[in-house]
Amino acid sequence: MCVMEEYRKKTAEEIEKDVIFSHSIKAGKRIYYMDVRKTRKDEMYLSITESKKIVSGEGEDAQVSFEKHKIFLYREDFSNFIDGLTKTIKFIHEAEKASGADEPAQEESDDKSSDEFKIEF
Repeated sequence: MCVMEEYRKKTAEEIEKDVIFSHSIKAGKRIYYMDVRKTRKDEMYLSITESKKIVSGEGEDAQVSFEKHKIFLYREDFSNFIDGLTKTIKFIHEAEKASGADEPAQEESDDKSSDEFKIEF
């Protein structure tokens, strides 16, 4: 059997079985999905999907579709990714404070929010 014959697309049900843990974040017209999956070697990795609702047309002619973008983040890259994300968010906060820009409105949540944060492993 050649390599091409071995390759096949996974069904939605098979993809769902691959997800060990999932968390979604709703943000306006976007939803971010954080899914923990396993490789064939049973190593876990993070799959981040941004799904954006696109509406074209109006009224009864309106058609809804979703634009999706994915990032796959593997364990060996977690620290560098978190460091880069932390620095980037800190820069945005500091730049907004310096320019006098108002903080964006945030929905109430159970999580405590602060200007600085740190994730430790």
